This record gives sequence, structure tokens and C-alpha cells, in this order.
Amino acid sequence: MTISHDKRFPNESDEYRSARNELLEAERELRRNVESVAELRRRLPPGGKLTQDYVFESLQGEVLLSSLFGAHDSLILYNFMFAPGKDPCPMCTSLLDSLDGAVRHLEQQVSFAVVAKAPLSEVSAFAVNRGWRHLRLLSSGGNDYNRDYHGETSQGQWPMLNVFRRRGNEIRHTWGSELMFTKADPGQNQRHVDLLWPLWNLLDLTPGGRGDNWYPRREYQDTDSP
Repeated sequence: MTISHDKRFPNESDEYRSARNELLEAERELRRNVESVAELRRRLPPGGKLTQDYVFESLQGEVLLSSLFGAHDSLILYNFMFAPGKDPCPMCTSLLDSLDGAVRHLEQQVSFAVVAKAPLSEVSAFAVNRGWRHLRLLSSGGNDYNRDYHGETSQGQWPMLNVFRRRGNEIRHTWGSELMFTKADPGQNQRHVDLLWPLWNLLDLTPGGRGDNWYPRREYQDTDSP
């Protein structure tokens, strides 16, 4: 077995070190696999052309999808499960809590926006209450974007993530989080956006992992914290 470094932790046993070295090799292989899959994603042929320039509601007024790119050639849109008059999805909320802090870094490279079916007034009020300061929030209540790009069906909303690319005057869809629609492995959900969700990745580092039946909530009482 390859030993990749000479660092040791206080009082660790030989048994622990042997098992840790074996895990380290698996972690290196996982890193390589992640890079390999990312390369396959980048090498996808061009996806379908945008058939209409969707009009969204934003805090600045109506905006076209084509205008969301700004100075970048790539645009990421996340479908926030938030229907008119309904409570927003706790899982989506947890993810967006994390992305609100990361989006200023992200937008040095690409454009990013959050799309909800609920009216912008409801989405904005929830964002203020949540303390979000940096996410670009949009309402798709007046267009068919959610339905066309699988963020909505007759059964309700879905947390879809889609990527678009602009070349000149042409916009094409390049990738969507389709893993959501595949059959989950035993003991898992589809985990279609877990790679960009710090919560789950951090829990995966711990002995207890994600737990058997735990999901984040929208709100916590002070007594919930240790």
C-alpha cells in the first residue's frame, strides 16, 4: 500500500493508520473520478437551443433570460421549490443558505440566479427574513421556464439545476441535474446537487454520516443548538 505522507495524529494506533492509508488511496481515486466526470461534462456536445427568451420578474423589473448572463458566457439557474402561497422547501432553503455566501465568489466566473414560481414579493420577503443578501432572485410565475426545463410538473415543483451557454446571439442548454430523475441507490435519495451542498459533504466526513432519516429544517429554536 502506498503511504503518501509522514503525518501522524496523537495516539493513533497502527490499525488506525493502516486503515486510514487505505482510505486515503480511495479518497485520491474519488478526487480523480470527480475530475474525470467534470471533464466528460465539459465535453458534452451542444445542447438544445433556447426556443424563447423567457421573461422573469426581478427586483429591478422584468428581465430576459438572455440578459442574466451579464459579462459571462455561462449561466446557472436553480429552481427553488416555492409555489405561490405555499411554504418554501426546507431542503432548497438549506442549499440556498450556503449559496448566498458563495455566490459573490461564483459570479467572478459565471452568472447565477434562483428561479421560483411564487410571486417575487413572496420570494423577496422570505429572502429578507432569511438574511440572504447576495442571491439574484427571480419569479417564473409569468412564463413556462419551470415546465420546459423540468422544474415543475403537474405534481408540483422540483429542485432542478440547469446550465446555459451563450455564444454570440445563440443560447443553448448545456447540462441539467438529471440524476434527480433516476432510480436512487438503496438507502439514498438521488443526491443530484450534493457536490455543491456543504452540509452533506461535511456530514460525510463524520462517523455518524448523514443519519438514517434526517433532513434540514427551515427554522430552528435556540434550544436546538448545543
